[in-house]
Amino acid sequence: MRDTRFDSRSSEWIGDMTVWMREHAEDNSDQLERLRRNLRRAREQELTPRQREILALYYDRGLKMPQIARKLGINRSTVSRTVKRAKERLYRCLRYAL
Repeated sequence: MRDTRFDSRSSEWIGDMTVWMREHAEDNSDQLERLRRNLRRAREQELTPRQREILALYYDRGLKMPQIARKLGINRSTVSRTVKRAKERLYRCLRYAL
């Protein structure tokens, strides 16, 4: 088997291909807007109040899991599990939305 080396040109080609794909890709702004709208609705209707609160602190306010745990007086692992379960629930709700 021959030793294959990647030179700098191969990474340039990948970069060129990425630029070309962006320029020739279809506009998906309608799909993204529909996904955002459905995500807001799913967060309101499908999540528990605790999941909504923790997701808002984590994603909307940008707090880290230890910060959320201290703020709410719970374990960091509880925050982690709650975020994971909320994401799974949202995924199940949204996977067929597009």
